[in-house]
Amino acid sequence: MSFEPGRLILHRDTHHGRIAFVHPGRVISDDDRGLLIWVARGSTIAVETTLDGRFPRDLPFREWMAADRAPRIAQWCGPGVLRFFPPGENHSVWFFRDDDGEFTGWYVNLEESAVRWDDGDTAGIDVIDQDLDVVVDAGRGWRWKDEDDFAERLGYPDLYWVPDEAAVRAEGRRVIARIEAGEFPFDGTWTDFRPDPSWPTPTELPPGWDRPVVARLGESAARLAE
Repeated sequence: MSFEPGRLILHRDTHHGRIAFVHPGRVISDDDRGLLIWVARGSTIAVETTLDGRFPRDLPFREWMAADRAPRIAQWCGPGVLRFFPPGENHSVWFFRDDDGEFTGWYVNLEESAVRWDDGDTAGIDVIDQDLDVVVDAGRGWRWKDEDDFAERLGYPDLYWVPDEAAVRAEGRRVIARIEAGEFPFDGTWTDFRPDPSWPTPTELPPGWDRPVVARLGESAARLAE
């Protein structure tokens, strides 16, 4: 399954079959290098909160998991961001910029690789964020991010969706080696990207944005075994 350039698709983060966020992104390219999308400033998004409006980092993890939660419609308020999903790899790379559109650095989001879906009028990718990230400045200096959150959540294996800490860290180290070597996509590719000014900013999510999360191979096998 591939997505045509210019098509608006949905980037969804999912946990245990729940939707943590939905961000609409316009396809820039989809080829053997991977999928590249643009999320515009002001885009209408959905994000899971508690019923009184609190976010995951507003309360301890166990309390968050026990709370009643639901998606809330909001807006992407930061500058527009490119997001790159390399095929079959357990991370994505986000290209951050300032308010003037100038590139400021990369953000490596460690996550289970994207699973694609296409319902015709609405399509997208489902990922599982693994919380630990790598922040990279424009000069390719890097640091780990959210180590405390990652450690806290690993303490609740009955609730957490990350089964293998070592695999997450190994993926991060593989990407860090590319960063330090200046290899693609940390070689300047796409850092001068400018979106087409004629592209409309999504002002609502399309019907089907909350369709069931795509089951992964391991999940599918577990369900068949039940």
